[in-house]
Amino acid sequence: MKSFEIPSIIKKIGKNFSKQGFEAYLVGGCVRDLIRGETPSDWDITTNAKPEEIQKIFKDSFYKNTFGTVSLKTKEKDIGNIEITTYRTEGKYLNHRHPDKVSFSENIEEDLKRRDFTINAIAVDLRSLEKKPLKIVDPYKGQIDLKKKIIKAVGSPIDRFNEDSLRLMRAVRLAIQLNFKIEKKTLEAVKKKSSLLAKISKERIRDELIKIIKSERPAEGIEMLKKTGLLTHILPELEKGIGVGQNLHHIYTVYEHLILSLKHCPSKKLSVRLAALLHDIAKPQAKRGEGARSTFYNHDFMGARVAYRALSRLRFSQKLTRKVFLLIENHMFYYEVETVTPSSIRRLLKKVGPENIHDLIDLRIADRLGSGCPKAKPYKLRHLEYLVEKVSQDPISVKMLKINGKQLKEKAGIHPGPKMGIILNILLGEVLEDASKNKTAHLLKRAKKLNEADLALLKEQAKEKIEDKKIEEDQVLKRKYWVK
Repeated sequence: MKSFEIPSIIKKIGKNFSKQGFEAYLVGGCVRDLIRGETPSDWDITTNAKPEEIQKIFKDSFYKNTFGTVSLKTKEKDIGNIEITTYRTEGKYLNHRHPDKVSFSENIEEDLKRRDFTINAIAVDLRSLEKKPLKIVDPYKGQIDLKKKIIKAVGSPIDRFNEDSLRLMRAVRLAIQLNFKIEKKTLEAVKKKSSLLAKISKERIRDELIKIIKSERPAEGIEMLKKTGLLTHILPELEKGIGVGQNLHHIYTVYEHLILSLKHCPSKKLSVRLAALLHDIAKPQAKRGEGARSTFYNHDFMGARVAYRALSRLRFSQKLTRKVFLLIENHMFYYEVETVTPSSIRRLLKKVGPENIHDLIDLRIADRLGSGCPKAKPYKLRHLEYLVEKVSQDPISVKMLKINGKQLKEKAGIHPGPKMGIILNILLGEVLEDASKNKTAHLLKRAKKLNEADLALLKEQAKEKIEDKKIEEDQVLKRKYWVK
């Protein structure tokens, strides 16, 4: 077992319990993470003290449930609230999620008996932190299962899944997050009881799905959900693509392509990964014909709507759902280096929003790699990035000047017309040479002087400066994206 360090605030909590004559143990995922050498994201403590006794010891705490859990506020940024739960046993689970009653217990072993998996049924006695060796309570050999890298139910897996059917999905999620395997009997029970997932709230299912999608192995997670029968109760729309062949542009079935697109998605954003998984979800409905010449007209528009309904059903936020809809609806955007123009790029940016364009490119990359293309970012996508930055920055524009036509009219007596345009271009040329000159007072003074000069000659000089600067900026962007 790896050695681990306990934060001082946790040690202090243990001492406070000990002073009052109570036991206190670290339990659950934090113990699992500590043994694996990882930093816990949550800290859970269990004790033989009753909720009202816990609150007497810790004044800055609150208790708003019927399950014996008291939340303790801390000022530690990396820790947040700490949950302290009284030892308990649970009655029958009537709704496959919560027990009909909770009874407080007198020992840690009874408390560990009710937990889901052996690797989460390990406890560390906080009173032993100042002594050696640490007292670890591990009645279900969770430490051995951690070494073997397996997810194994505590006691009967059928009973555990009947009690709380969200554990079916949690088994898959933990296996994916930890890169473990599900033990044979536990896996068989997941498959046998998979239909119970339909009894769990969509919000709970969504939260577990998010953790799978955001993990380092999201594609394997979706595949495991399919093999266990759970996917039917989460995203049945995905299964419609199983065995559905595509055309000469694809070597994989629709389902295989979506899984591979998720696997190779370059973005870690939840919205982009969901779009990669769902972008061709309507191809089975859109398919016309068979073999190499089959077509999927409008599958992008249809798919955006199918994905929107699926994510709404799973209670994803409207903001994220709309973002996924936007990406899927536009993932087939047309782009050819020979015919594209800055104006067409501006139209694309207006349609999807400048803030979403790079996510759309990442989706296109996922789509390509999911199709078996060896090169993630071909020349045309690099060329697109180059043009996007070029038109987005708009570095050569009178808009960047700290003076405008209204000011020129009111303070310099220069009226709108060709003359004002020439003066603004001259000022721009000077600012491009020396950015420190871009100050209202200085520009106003220069404008008044220019208004008295031979503007025809100065116009040519300003034009040359601006054109030279445009060429210089363009070359920098081309080198950045390796385009000609």
